[in-house]
Amino acid sequence: MRRYVVRRVLLVIPVMLGVSLIVFLLMHFTPGDPALLMLGERATEEQLQLLRQEMGLLEPLPVQYARFLGAALQGDLGRSYRSGRPVMTEVLSRLPATAELAVAAVVIAVLIGVPVGVLSAVKQYSLLDNAGMLLALLGASLPSFWLGLMLMLLFAVNLGWLPPSGRDGLSSLVLPALTLGAGAAALITRMTRSSMLEVINQDYVRTARAKGLPEKTVIYSHAFRNALLPVVTVIGLQFGALLGGAVITETVFAWPGAGRLAVEAIRAKDYPVVQGAVLMLAFAFAIVNLLVDLLYAFLNPRIRARYK
Repeated sequence: MRRYVVRRVLLVIPVMLGVSLIVFLLMHFTPGDPALLMLGERATEEQLQLLRQEMGLLEPLPVQYARFLGAALQGDLGRSYRSGRPVMTEVLSRLPATAELAVAAVVIAVLIGVPVGVLSAVKQYSLLDNAGMLLALLGASLPSFWLGLMLMLLFAVNLGWLPPSGRDGLSSLVLPALTLGAGAAALITRMTRSSMLEVINQDYVRTARAKGLPEKTVIYSHAFRNALLPVVTVIGLQFGALLGGAVITETVFAWPGAGRLAVEAIRAKDYPVVQGAVLMLAFAFAIVNLLVDLLYAFLNPRIRARYK
């Protein structure tokens, strides 16, 4: 088991190096002059050249990347062009809001996806099964920005039940969490149904029925517990994906998270903030994936036996 843990932890390193290199290159190949953005249009060429030299922009790209990577490993992601504050401070101040939204979205997705998936598998090819699969298809197909606007129009504008945007209490969390969790709920529903159908046809389930056990006991104590492993894996991966994929939802609902911070920084061409936000979200995604892998190994005895 220790070998498995060490191996998975070491795999995070090349992933983060790859992400940092891609983000660094994208920011440097994007049109725009950071020195001009900081000093303004009235700056002279001498002032621009002096600032470029101070910022290391005149160095070769490999040298700039090495300097950037070394500073990032020490927790220094530079300073914002707009506010002048450290990028790490800017991003960390927004991460709790993103994590709150992702957790709420996963909770909603699990509360919807798991029961609907179990019922669809138990009532296979019934009206309930068809309705559940139709809802899953809609949840996976509807764009989040469109769904968010429709929910906002219905519950905030027409009915006035919920606030349309912002982060002010539990009520303001409902609409963005529903919007963000819809796609995850669809995937969890389909995975739960597929896993349950595979388990229900196993011999030990038929044996439990033959012993005369109640159907609820057969389904929830025998079938569901054994079908839960791939579902737990999907739930964990979806949480990691929601951490990095909340950009559109945060923008639609003016949710003050790291995704919205990245969008605002892109509009303002605040490259250090864009780099920092992407790196922090990628790191959070990698850590969540690592924890999911470790949980999968803990729940699956075959993996523990393989890496003894």
